[in-house]
Amino acid sequence: MSIDMYQSSIPVFIKMLGNLSKILDKAAIHAEAKKIDPSVLINCRLAPDMFPLSKQVQIATDMAKGCAARLAGLEVPCYEDNETTFADLQARISKTIAFIQDVTPEQINGKENLDISFKIGGAEKNFVGLPYLLDFVLPNFYFHIAMTYAILRHNGIELGKLDFLGGD
Repeated sequence: MSIDMYQSSIPVFIKMLGNLSKILDKAAIHAEAKKIDPSVLINCRLAPDMFPLSKQVQIATDMAKGCAARLAGLEVPCYEDNETTFADLQARISKTIAFIQDVTPEQINGKENLDISFKIGGAEKNFVGLPYLLDFVLPNFYFHIAMTYAILRHNGIELGKLDFLGGD
C-alpha cells in the first residue's frame, strides 16, 4: 500500500498553520482587551527549559517549509527568526503558507525513498522520505503548534480543542 505524500503533508500544513494563525489572533485580541503587553505572551514558556511561544511558532513553520522544500527538491527558504510581535508571527505563517501552496503533488508524490540530509544544531540528520515525513516532521509540527496552544491556554486565552483542530 502506498501513501499520498502530498495529501499527507501540504494540505495538513496549510490547515494547521491556518488554525495556528487563528489561535494567535485570539491571543492578540485577549492581550488588547486585558491590557497585557503582547510581548509577555510571545516570550512566555511552559517550563524554564522550553522554548518561548515565538520559537514554537518559528519551529512549526520551519517544519512545514523545510519538509515541502526537501521533498520537492527545492531550496529551503531561510527566515531570520526575529519575530517579536503577533503581527510578525502572522507574517511568518502567511509567508510559509504562500511558499508551500506553490508546491505541487507532482513534486512530492513518489518521494517515499528519497534520501534527505540536513543539519540541526550542527548535527547531520539523515532520513528517507516517508519516515522523514511521518516520524520526524509531522510529530514535530504538531508538537510545536500544541505547545503554542498550551502556552496561550495556560495564560488564560479562551481556547478549546476546536481552535486547535479547526472548526471547518
